[in-house]
Amino acid sequence: MDLTLLLPMAGAALAAVLLYTLIGFIPGTDETSVLLPVTLALVLAGTDPQVVLAFFIAAVVTLNLTNSIPTALVGLPGGVLSAPMIDHALTLKREGRAAETIRKMAAGSVVGTLIAVPLALLIAGAITPWAEQLREYGSLLFVGGAVVLALLGKNRVLSLLAIIPLGLLFQGVQALYRQTGVLPEDGTITVSFFLSITAGPLLLSLATLLNPTLRAALPRAGRTPVRITRSELQGAPLNPRRLLTRAELGASATVSVASTPLFFLSPVALTLLMGEASGARAKEPAERSSRAVTSMAALAHSTYLAGVIIPLLAVGLPLSPVAVGPANALFNAPPVLSLDRNVHHLLSTPQFVAAVVVGTVIALVLSYVLAVRYSFRLTALVTRYVPHEAVLALFVVFVLLLAYLDAGLINVFAVLLVGITCGTLNRLGVNFGVQFMSLYAAPWFVAHLM
Repeated sequence: MDLTLLLPMAGAALAAVLLYTLIGFIPGTDETSVLLPVTLALVLAGTDPQVVLAFFIAAVVTLNLTNSIPTALVGLPGGVLSAPMIDHALTLKREGRAAETIRKMAAGSVVGTLIAVPLALLIAGAITPWAEQLREYGSLLFVGGAVVLALLGKNRVLSLLAIIPLGLLFQGVQALYRQTGVLPEDGTITVSFFLSITAGPLLLSLATLLNPTLRAALPRAGRTPVRITRSELQGAPLNPRRLLTRAELGASATVSVASTPLFFLSPVALTLLMGEASGARAKEPAERSSRAVTSMAALAHSTYLAGVIIPLLAVGLPLSPVAVGPANALFNAPPVLSLDRNVHHLLSTPQFVAAVVVGTVIALVLSYVLAVRYSFRLTALVTRYVPHEAVLALFVVFVLLLAYLDAGLINVFAVLLVGITCGTLNRLGVNFGVQFMSLYAAPWFVAHLM
């Protein structure tokens, strides 16, 4: 292992903590839309793979921990994985336990992370001997992955029906580019499609605002009040065992162990199903909600970290919803990385483990302390001085800029086309995982169905 990279890895992890602490406190920020573009920019800038991996792991730990804070405080989801926590968080808030809820969520995050990271590394090591066989059937794995994720989605029928049309759309745009000379005959475009899928719901929402009738029908509300009492500003013990009851600690540890081998399933589905199950045995509503949100916080970390670590270390193919979504740039970011040459191939196992450990430790320590001791102060600052619209505008501009750099002005309009199409499907129940898997499976569809 190159010890000279320890300082850059630590610096990248620290930068991730600072950036995603700010973003995590803003309600409504989707994990994929805020993780993928920044990671992609680092890869395309030529940053060392070990440094990029440390940054990404730190970003995941920080974002998932801080995303739960707006949920507990104002009842708004910080991200997609926070949505299952809302009802339980509101129950505890009505009981006057918002401060306690945030600290329990933070402690649950620590439990999930500390269990998931070593267990995911062990599982990846066990899968590695079969990596070549898995890679030989990579295209079929993507087809199968698209079908499995479609069957696990909200709208199963539409998700299944959308797979082939999406593949034809992706391949058709590239065929048009080759025919008009925008791309060479052997050229491909994937970065723009990643970003257009990710930004699809946002682009669709912005397009909806252009319709006067739809705009007038949108609900309107005043500012969301954020009231913070003096008692909530006081510190709390940092030891997770002092913040959690024995039942909460046991439930968090159990669901973390159970969810890590299921890295190929949807993190949101696992968080909802296992989180609800963990609190079902509690008799009192407040106790049930407390146990559920603690377990869900642990699941948010265990599912995401396992979904990155296991496929990246063991196979080098994006074989999980997390890998095809937020972590996609670690697997495929042309012209720097491809499915045949990515972080899996560029880093040895010790280098990989070092990057994961550095990113995890720095992010977990800093974000946990911030959440337990300073979450209310940070929430007050962010909600008062950082407009949500400014963050969204930044990412839209970033997506359009990368689209232009990828294939010129025509590609900006293609990104809008693909983004609005995918955003509409997403709104109808076709999740990101199905769309990303369809992108990877598209060449196989065209080769075998045409």
